[in-house]
Amino acid sequence: MNTLITNNQTTNFHNHLEDLLKTCNSFIFNVAFINFSGLQLLLDSLKTLEEKGVKGKVLTSTYLNFTQVEALRKIKEFKNIELKIYDSSLSNIGFHSKAYIFEFDEVYEILLGSSNITASAFKTNIEWNIKTISKKEDLFLNDVLNEFKALWNSSYNASEEFLLEYEKFKKNQEFQKVFKVSDINSSNTLNSNYMQKQALQKLQDLRKKKQIKALALAATGTGKTYLAAFDVKTVRPKRLLFIVHRENILIKAKQSFEKIIDKNFTCGLYTGNKKELDKNYLFATVQTMSLNYEIFNKDDFDYIIIDEAHHVVSNSYMKVINYFKTKFLLGLTATSNRMDGESVYKVFDENIACDITLNDALENSLVTPFHYYGISDINSIDYSNIDISKVDEIARVLNVNKRVDYIVEKMNFYSHSGSKRKVIAFCVSKKHCLYMSEQFNKKGISSTYLLSDNSISKREEAIKNLEDDTNSLEVIFTVDIFNEGIDIPSINTVLMLRPTSSPIIFIQQLGRGLRKYKNKEFLTVLDFIGNHNKAYLIALALAGNKIIDKESIKISVQNNFANMQNVFIKMDEISKQRILEQITNQNFNHIKYLKEQYYKFKEILENKRVFLLDYLHYENMLCPLAFISHSKSYIEFLSLVEDNEHLKQICKDEVFIKAIRFIDYLLPIKRVYEFVILKYLLSNKSIDEKIAFKILGKYLNKINKETIIHSFNFLNQNYFDKAQVSRYLKLVNYENNKLTKTKEFEAMLLNNEYKKIFEDSIDYGIMRYEKEFEAKDYGLPFLKLFAKYNMLNIAQLCNFNKIHSSFRGSGFLKYQDDFFLFINLEKEKFSKSSYYDNAFLSKDTFTYQSKPSTAQDSVDGNKLINNKKLNIKLHIFVRKFAQVDKKTQGFIYLGLANTIKYEGNKPISTTLKLETPLSNKLYEEFTKVVD
Repeated sequence: MNTLITNNQTTNFHNHLEDLLKTCNSFIFNVAFINFSGLQLLLDSLKTLEEKGVKGKVLTSTYLNFTQVEALRKIKEFKNIELKIYDSSLSNIGFHSKAYIFEFDEVYEILLGSSNITASAFKTNIEWNIKTISKKEDLFLNDVLNEFKALWNSSYNASEEFLLEYEKFKKNQEFQKVFKVSDINSSNTLNSNYMQKQALQKLQDLRKKKQIKALALAATGTGKTYLAAFDVKTVRPKRLLFIVHRENILIKAKQSFEKIIDKNFTCGLYTGNKKELDKNYLFATVQTMSLNYEIFNKDDFDYIIIDEAHHVVSNSYMKVINYFKTKFLLGLTATSNRMDGESVYKVFDENIACDITLNDALENSLVTPFHYYGISDINSIDYSNIDISKVDEIARVLNVNKRVDYIVEKMNFYSHSGSKRKVIAFCVSKKHCLYMSEQFNKKGISSTYLLSDNSISKREEAIKNLEDDTNSLEVIFTVDIFNEGIDIPSINTVLMLRPTSSPIIFIQQLGRGLRKYKNKEFLTVLDFIGNHNKAYLIALALAGNKIIDKESIKISVQNNFANMQNVFIKMDEISKQRILEQITNQNFNHIKYLKEQYYKFKEILENKRVFLLDYLHYENMLCPLAFISHSKSYIEFLSLVEDNEHLKQICKDEVFIKAIRFIDYLLPIKRVYEFVILKYLLSNKSIDEKIAFKILGKYLNKINKETIIHSFNFLNQNYFDKAQVSRYLKLVNYENNKLTKTKEFEAMLLNNEYKKIFEDSIDYGIMRYEKEFEAKDYGLPFLKLFAKYNMLNIAQLCNFNKIHSSFRGSGFLKYQDDFFLFINLEKEKFSKSSYYDNAFLSKDTFTYQSKPSTAQDSVDGNKLINNKKLNIKLHIFVRKFAQVDKKTQGFIYLGLANTIKYEGNKPISTTLKLETPLSNKLYEEFTKVVD
């Protein structure tokens, strides 16, 4: 039997290779190229085979000089593996073979195809490989083994003498690169990347809508400065002001612009030492500009750019921004963390040009790929009786000589990309840093430590020494100062030497090594996972929020996160089982878990008051909707978890609580109309259809007048049942074709605290909507493919003009020529859905059983089985589980389907075919069950 193996969202060539290595009796690799990036992914398996005494042969070549010497040297460390090299230069014949041969008791299993031993071939490239099984007497197998034997016998042993000659040749070759005209002017080859293209289009759209401000949020290393330069090149302002927070990045920013912009525009510096006022584009430090801005005319600059824009609310920035009357203001930042308690978003009119998280950056190859190894800590490190929030306790447990030896052993085993090892190691405390640095130096590994109380000059000296290939410094130990903002592009190794207590901090620390850098193919991440009860947070950090439920996280862990692009993640079996068990047992909706995650996030924000907008950039790892779901409104959650009498007093105001519950109950919004209208009413007494049409233009490419009227009626509670009317405060009255605020709502808005809470919820709702739906028109019903919905959402999104709570029930809803099928895949005992037979047969075909009372000759039955002929649209919504951790789950919209087969009566059993097939990942999540 033959099997096709490709790299996709659910598996990859590497996973198949590892599975065969685990159980084989012997193995042969016959490949054209071996890179260290690929070999590193096999090191754990090769070590296990060495310990078991399983023999192997590896044959590779010097063809195109692509095989790396460091990879060959690493293979030679394994006593169970013979290594030979086919020298292509002698025969002048290309060596292209890719074969992996595994011997078992009865058979051989062979992988033949296109994959060399490289990380990209193992996981991300478009590769086709065939897995075939042959009995030992098969003619095909004999041909394969005989062909390999002939190649093996005509190849050279990989002696140290051979490797030295090959290494010398490769180094000389690097200096003989072919001359290219494009090398003279690198600007000819600079093209915008995925993030920049997205942001440039959004900036263009914003300007068309007469917006004059925008904020670009993107992970470090994704090219924010180049984004600004590309936009400036398009806009061609006569004069530009680029303001930075730190002088050490000023010259780099200027150089980046000079590579991109039209040569007719000159660039100059405006600092304490240099004031090149005659230049078109000025690059200034905020310190200098804030002292001298009044020497300029207010309209001197057509375009102003603020780098590290999360500092923008400070006095030095605000007085500069408020002074100038610029045509466009652009902010650039990697974090939305508010400074001084003020919202960064508000400064830029809540216009987000892009919001690129680390996961987005990895998926789109904007940063260096990483290889993550989750390694079980040494047995003597025992967290079982320790509170991991107590830093000194943890430091005491971790300061062990044996653990230092273990860390060094693993660093040497996994090695790194590049000639010099450059490491950032995250410790638990100052004491832990000092201890680790001291121990590493004793072992001959040059190291230092950096803490928040170190001078800037000491930091800069340490970073410079680490980056310098000729300097002996290899490791910088630190606590949290490298989480954000400090940039060392050449880092090739990150050590996680402390228990993970927050997915956000984990991702921030990981991000320190992901900036692209010459000769750095990948980042090595070694995470020493102890037996603490928060190990599962690593899985949450790596999986992100793009999962259906906790079962999805478990599938990702089992598959070694095959769905993540440009990433290799491997946890040893002990760590993997510990994490899977913790995910199973953890209730992600329990107040204890929610409270812990809230306080960790608050700590990241330096213990300032946390608003809903603060979560927006971090929702991939922490979503506040769970807090709202638990407590009915965000402010009530805060009053529950915070020891704050002021918050508790606010929540005693029953009228206010009924008002904020109404707004928070609508989150996450699935259409933006109601919230844009409410945002306008925060500062205005009334709104009519004409004004609504105008203000919605900022958020939507196409505005539906009927939907405006429907949203007016919705806000007027015309579609609420009696229970909803009594539960929520009425905020508006709809009379004479316009909405006016109720007296109660108007009175509450006079209270600045209340107004700020309303504003926070409404802005969060709108900006979250923009991230998910952008400004696109999805028609009526207003449904986006693969977004999550509940039954009540559908009534609103169809402009259903009756009580919406009637628009729910058995999972079969209809409105005019639209049928909405809500399907549960996993059957819960005693639930209504357990009576229905629903299952996926393939990525685009599934079975669906109607209600027990539906007959083929009934109106609904006829429309269901003949939907295409009768122009009936079947909208499909699916969820795997009705509830997880006692919380009702949303349905994922899979688009339209058509009935292709049916049988039976009362109920009718149908087979439906989706117009848009599922992705591999979604299909696996819907169909796979983790034990």
